[in-house]
Amino acid sequence: MKAVIIGAGEVGYHIAKSLYATNDVIVIEQDEEACKRADELDVQVIQGNGANASILSQVIKGTDILMAVTGSDEVNIVACMASKLIIGDKNKLKTMARVSNPDYIDKPIAKRTSIGIDVMICPELTMASEVAQILAIPSAIDIESFAEGKVEMMELVVSKESYFANKMMKDLHLADCCIVSAIFRKDDVIIPHGGDSIQENDHIVVIGQPSAMKDIRGLLGEVVGRRSKVMIIGGGIVGFYLAKLIGKSEADIKIIESRKDRCEEIADELSGVLVLNGDGTDINLLKDEGINEMDVVVSVTDSDEKNLLCSLIAKKLGVKKVIARSDRSDYISLFEMVGVDSAVSPREATVNEVLKLTMGKGIEAITTIEGQKAEIIEYTASSKSKIVGKPLRDVKFPAGAIVSMIVHKGRTIVPRGSHVIEENDRVVVFALPTALEAVEKLFK
Repeated sequence: MKAVIIGAGEVGYHIAKSLYATNDVIVIEQDEEACKRADELDVQVIQGNGANASILSQVIKGTDILMAVTGSDEVNIVACMASKLIIGDKNKLKTMARVSNPDYIDKPIAKRTSIGIDVMICPELTMASEVAQILAIPSAIDIESFAEGKVEMMELVVSKESYFANKMMKDLHLADCCIVSAIFRKDDVIIPHGGDSIQENDHIVVIGQPSAMKDIRGLLGEVVGRRSKVMIIGGGIVGFYLAKLIGKSEADIKIIESRKDRCEEIADELSGVLVLNGDGTDINLLKDEGINEMDVVVSVTDSDEKNLLCSLIAKKLGVKKVIARSDRSDYISLFEMVGVDSAVSPREATVNEVLKLTMGKGIEAITTIEGQKAEIIEYTASSKSKIVGKPLRDVKFPAGAIVSMIVHKGRTIVPRGSHVIEENDRVVVFALPTALEAVEKLFK
């Protein structure tokens, strides 16, 4: 496949990194330093304006997908529109634009085919939605939904007091429609079997029906339905949208924002939310507002460094769970290393959507976890899929991958070796990067 990426910042660079090994990738970027970084990959790099019709005309012929992911909404939109006009065959070229302005988009992912954009994605809104899901389950550091909400994935950190700590897989008493698909232990990824044990500080991935996830919350000692207290530091797009989302679940919310005019805008829009004009690093302000009584503190300012500082202060003042935004990918592991419970990135949302667009037919959803150490992919099995019509034990499934869940005619199933996948089944697969190509071939 031929892919053109406009913008080589954090988002563009990681899209190129995900695609270049098996695709013909061209990157267009104005900044010289970003060009040099992208040039380290095996891709063609052009320094220039990605919305320039002359530059686009040179590269667009034969292109399958164009992704405009610069920091300018207008450049991204114009680049997609111009590309469709230049290429003529509008059905062949797929376009995706990253946008952040709420004037252009009011939900995480939208289609604007009438103006030449197949997918319009707002990473900030997508990230806010992800954080809202995490907040719904206090023990979780990541949550994703598949098969139109019939399957959920939850990533947990195993504490010393956790139900899962020091238990062997065969001794876990989980619901039939629930499975532990993976264990992340330092740099290792384990696809567990009955004899494997779960240790303190492991990250585990649990996949199952939403009802089964409620049972797990009970095992972890959580009180379902309790009104939670949430403090959001940063009232930008992410903070505002997050407050709007979680407000529906009847949480007590406080927002701290440094800009007075923005505070007034939020207060006018969100009734029932306490908006405070101040600095999220002001310890006296945090103490006065009872930060030690908060269930969760979420720091989502536009500064990674400030988010880290706010999170560390919150931890020091007794907050059990802190979530921080990190736009720089190399900061995510650092955040979690020093005590941040969950570091979330707008970049991941965009990369996941690109992977879904580029990996082929039959893929309904895809998400990367633990900094791209593994992926969870939802496929729709077709009549031509090699995995259809035979018991799973007879399928040559690659090492490093496991069928975690199947949705057959609306019914959720944890598959055994005797299970036979049928046409139109939704199949949720956990896979390491080394197994992705082999898994994809089974569903072609």
